[in-house]
Amino acid sequence: MKMKNLVYSFLFFCFFFNANAQTANIKNADQKYDSYAYADAIKAYEKLVKKGVKEERIFQRLGNSYYFIGELEEALQYYQELFSINENQEAEYLYKYAQCLKSVGSYSKADKVLEKFSEKAPLDKRAVLFQKNKSYLEDIKFNSGRFDIADAGVNTKDSDYGSTILDNKLVFTSARDTGAIIKKNFKWTNKAISTLYTVELNQDGSIGKTILFHKQNLKVNFNQSTPVFTKDGRTMYFTRNNSVNGKRRKNEKNITFLKLYKAVLIDDQWKEVQELPFNSDEYSVAHPALSPDEKTLYFASDMPGTYGLSDIFKVSIADDGTFGKPENLGPEINTEGRETFPFISDENEIYFASDGRPGLGGLDVYVSKINKDGSFDEVQNVGDPINSKQDDFAFMINSKNRNGFFSSNRVNGHGLDDIYRFTENRRLICEQQLSGAVIDMETNEVLSDVSLILFDEAVKAPVEAKTDSNGNYIFPNVKCGKKYFIRTSKDDYLPKEVSITLKKATGSVSLPIVLEKKPKPIVKAMPVVIKGNSIKPVKVNITIGTDLVKLLNIPMNFFDLGKATIKKESEPKLQKIVDMLKQYPTIKIDIRSHTDSRSSTESNQILSDKRAQSSKNWLEQRGIDPSRLTAKGYGETQLVNKCADGIKCTEKEHQQNRRSEFIITSM
Repeated sequence: MKMKNLVYSFLFFCFFFNANAQTANIKNADQKYDSYAYADAIKAYEKLVKKGVKEERIFQRLGNSYYFIGELEEALQYYQELFSINENQEAEYLYKYAQCLKSVGSYSKADKVLEKFSEKAPLDKRAVLFQKNKSYLEDIKFNSGRFDIADAGVNTKDSDYGSTILDNKLVFTSARDTGAIIKKNFKWTNKAISTLYTVELNQDGSIGKTILFHKQNLKVNFNQSTPVFTKDGRTMYFTRNNSVNGKRRKNEKNITFLKLYKAVLIDDQWKEVQELPFNSDEYSVAHPALSPDEKTLYFASDMPGTYGLSDIFKVSIADDGTFGKPENLGPEINTEGRETFPFISDENEIYFASDGRPGLGGLDVYVSKINKDGSFDEVQNVGDPINSKQDDFAFMINSKNRNGFFSSNRVNGHGLDDIYRFTENRRLICEQQLSGAVIDMETNEVLSDVSLILFDEAVKAPVEAKTDSNGNYIFPNVKCGKKYFIRTSKDDYLPKEVSITLKKATGSVSLPIVLEKKPKPIVKAMPVVIKGNSIKPVKVNITIGTDLVKLLNIPMNFFDLGKATIKKESEPKLQKIVDMLKQYPTIKIDIRSHTDSRSSTESNQILSDKRAQSSKNWLEQRGIDPSRLTAKGYGETQLVNKCADGIKCTEKEHQQNRRSEFIITSM
């Protein structure tokens, strides 16, 4: 019996020891993961998996670790294992799983996963973009084939990326072996730290010898990367690990983030190295880019106010070199994913890398025109061969000769990341001329001097035009592949709004517009007596189409801004309409509510519907038979002046459009 108990005790001890060892190993792996040491975390988690540990969280973190270091195919196997254990995962794992499926060309399956992601997170910008453009592969194909690419000639088996031009030299980032006796590794990937190198670019397309870029005060003890230079070549902004007096600086969780630094060229040496004032020990700021006028610095960061894992921000640079407050570029550019590596061309286009938009897999390069008012034009995927199934990023282009460089970890490269050079042989410009004639519905006569406003679904940068003496209008240089609306206005004619979706092809399209004359009032008139402010009542004739608001000289707006409840101070004035309807019981009216163009088209329509119904209910509550009343909201579809979306107007002009009408429909 004693022997049996000893055996049980020994077995229990072994089980207890193994369980504790396993718990310690998981804790150790978690610590590496939480401190962004993904390469070490992968090793630790994979040891546990080999020992038969099948915890859901371990596969989540293994997938994420490979995902964050850009090894998507390796991440895929662990995400697949994760979903085989439990299909019901958080939305973020569905999105990363879809991205990894794209990395092996499984687009059809990736789209099915994105459908599930959209169901779980319908308000996520990535879901909205996917649902809005399920034919994204066709759009990318249309944008593809515009670049001739080649190896830049500077790549090694290590990571080479993030290039820029200075004095006809390529300056880039590399984690190549420098031959140092003491080698320092970057915990994120467990590879050698990155520093800056440079190489001469010869006119015949060849390159010179690659040498270290660093000079005095540009130490190589820490990761430093992605420089950008002012046009005079005397100021540099670059990314470096958080450090103070040559020592790495960490936060409370033992994590070292990235910061932006500035250096000045003095006596052929980079001196006065200083970190920028919006850096922090609690988040990363990296990958700077300058606007053409050098008055704005763009960068990537995960600072507070970020939509996703990293966003693109901008900050103003004053004449004295001080900086303003960083501004997030907003949802027009950023998503809940990663937006990073911005570049601003001389044509004021922003190129950036993102994994939050419909793309080919991993990070893709996108472009958008920055408008004069600071807003952004449509964001477009630049297509293949710049983009691949893997991570593609750090795009920069010379706007004059259309040559440039980008970085990628695509297959068949030299190392982890490689730099490629390219020439753009066809611009990403697709425009159509939209034109047509405006005619009278009854007579088919052409109508001159008709005002037209063209706008897209985003109601941005509307364009105005007028018909000529032959009734023709023209909107030149309209971008392809989008849905547009044309809103018309002309005296004596009903306003009209028509829509058209332009094909994704350069050319021209005709859209004739037919206008209907406003109905003429019935000749028969009814005499009514108005008890106004004068001593004696006034006798006037009314007809179908008469607006009681104007007839009774009542202010047209009965509501507070954005509200659908009649203001108390407006009720005595509206009581005049009640009195008239009771005095003349055969009159029927149509209540019409209108808004100005501010706020979205959808919200304005909803608000006007509520206001029209609120006015109808108010009259019913005061004894007016509902059968005598109809009500409808028109939103911003019947503006009485030019004040459409994007057109500057005074408050008084906007107020003319915020109106209620009580139109007689029957007597």
